[in-house]
Parts: sequence; C-alpha cells; structure tokens
Amino acid sequence: MEKVKSFHVSRKVIWGSSIALAILASIPKLFDGASTPGDIIINSSITLMFSIFIWYYNIYSLPKFSSQRTNKSLFNWKLLLSVMLGIAVMVILVIGHQELFQISKMDAPIMFELRGILINLIVYMFLHLLFQNYQTQQMGMELERTHAVNLGAQYELLKQQVNPHFLFNSLNTLKSMVEIQDPQSADFILKLSDFYRFTLESRKMDLIPLSEELQILDSYVYLLKARFEDGFVLINEVDKKQYDSAIPPFTLQLLIENCIKHNVVSLDKPLHIRLYSENDFLVIENPIQLKRGVLSTGVGLDNINQRFMHLIHKEIEIDKNETIFKVKIPMIYDYHNN
Repeated sequence: MEKVKSFHVSRKVIWGSSIALAILASIPKLFDGASTPGDIIINSSITLMFSIFIWYYNIYSLPKFSSQRTNKSLFNWKLLLSVMLGIAVMVILVIGHQELFQISKMDAPIMFELRGILINLIVYMFLHLLFQNYQTQQMGMELERTHAVNLGAQYELLKQQVNPHFLFNSLNTLKSMVEIQDPQSADFILKLSDFYRFTLESRKMDLIPLSEELQILDSYVYLLKARFEDGFVLINEVDKKQYDSAIPPFTLQLLIENCIKHNVVSLDKPLHIRLYSENDFLVIENPIQLKRGVLSTGVGLDNINQRFMHLIHKEIEIDKNETIFKVKIPMIYDYHNN
C-alpha cells in the first residue's frame, strides 16, 4: 500500500525563486546611472527577504485553509489577509533597511508595496494550484486503496465459493450407500472427509501446486463416481512436467462441477472430460450434451476468471464449437502464497 505523503515544497524552489525575484527586481537599478552598488544590494535584499517570508507564510497557512474551505473562491479573505500582512512586512523591511544602513533616499514606498503585492499573488496562486494538485493525487490514492481493499474482499469470497449443493448430494449418496450396506461406504466417508479437510486448509491459500490440486481432484472424482458410476469419466492427460506449476485452489473442481451442471451425465450418455496441457495452458475439455431447461449464467466461469485476473492479471480462454467445449487456464510457474 502506498504511503501517504504530506504536502511539501522543496527548499530549492523557495530559495531559487526568491533569489530570481531579487535579481529581477534589481535589473532596473542596473540601468539607472544614479544607483550605486549599495542601492542595488539593499533593493535585492529587501525583495529576497520578503519573498522567503511570503513563501513560508503561505506554505504554513494554505494547507490548513484549503482543508476547511475547499469549495471557496481563489480570491477570498485568506488572500486578502496574506496581502495585508505582506504590506506590513514590506514596510517593516524598508524602514529596517533605512535605519540599519542610514539611507536617506530610497525608492518610493508605493513601489515596494506594489512589488510585494505582485510577489504575494504569484506565490499564492502557485501554491494554491500546487496544493490542489496534491489533494487530487491524495484522492486518487485513496480511491486506489479502497479499490484494492474491495478487490481483496471480493477475492476472499471467490476463494470460498465451494458449491453447497455438492455437499448435499454427497450426503444423499452416502445415505443411499449406507441403506444398501455398500462396502465402499467407509471409503466414501474417508474421501469426503479428505475433500472437506482440504477445503478448510486451503481457504487462506491463493495458489497451490498443481500436484496437490490433482490429489484433491481424485477425492472429488471418487465422490462423483459413487454418484454417477460409469456415467462420469475423467481422463487425466496432464504432462507430469507441469505438476510443479501452480493453480488457485478448487479451480479444477469448479470447472468439472460446471460441466456436470450443464451437461447430461448418465449411464446411457456418459460425460467424458479430458484434462490435458497445451503450451502454457491447462485445458479442460468436454463434449456438449446440454441438459434441457438449464440456462447458463456464466457466473462459475466468471468467478474463475476473476481469480486469475486478481492473481496474475491474465484471463482464462474459452473455446467451443457445436460439439466440444474447452476452458483454457494459464499455467502459473512463478508464485508464492501471501
């Protein structure tokens, strides 16, 4: 998260601009044959000291003022106060230089006052625009932080979206197996326990090795086989070299669940799902044998896509024709869990 920076103006800007203004104010004196080097130095000194004072006064007061009156006009009572204070300071500087250097003749006071007002306006307007830009940047940073927090919360919800219907269906399957005293009931309970133990353990993980995802997928497929028997077939053709890559937990389970939701799964019409690697993608492929009356909302695939966008800023790819439906998910090789 980016650290909030306080409003700041570089000393180089303050001193550099003040010296530049002092030099500019002395240029007319350079072409005035009646002016001595002492007059030029005193004139520059007054302008330099006044400019530095105006800089620091406005830097101190403008942020406080702006935070309270962000919707007010630029030319308000604060500017008027700054100008009046500037006039007073300029008078003090002129009188102080006259007394200190015993000068009997100087420029007309009105010339110094006009110069002071002009410097005051320049500094005030520059700082006002600079501070407005600073506030705009801070608002943008705050919006980015809020957006990041919201994305994080949404992602945590996506990580935990394991369909509760699967649990209900599994318990119904177990009930039927127990009623007929199926000898595989104990194995079913163990696989169901393994699956939900992994569900709890992986809630805080962003990514896991593909090898672990395939292990828990075996438990999931075992539970599906107990329900659909030979009506469901998963063919794993993933190259073992890819087992060290990473994947968000439950991605494969959610994709297979999505296939079962939208396609006919029966002994008369088995659903064959292929799982294989292709270039830098993991591909889940199934024949299209749609159920009647089941409309696709795309929520399941959209959730998976959001998880990949959140983690690696890449989207999943969907490829389909009249007979085959494919989902391609990017392989992740360089990863760590937060």
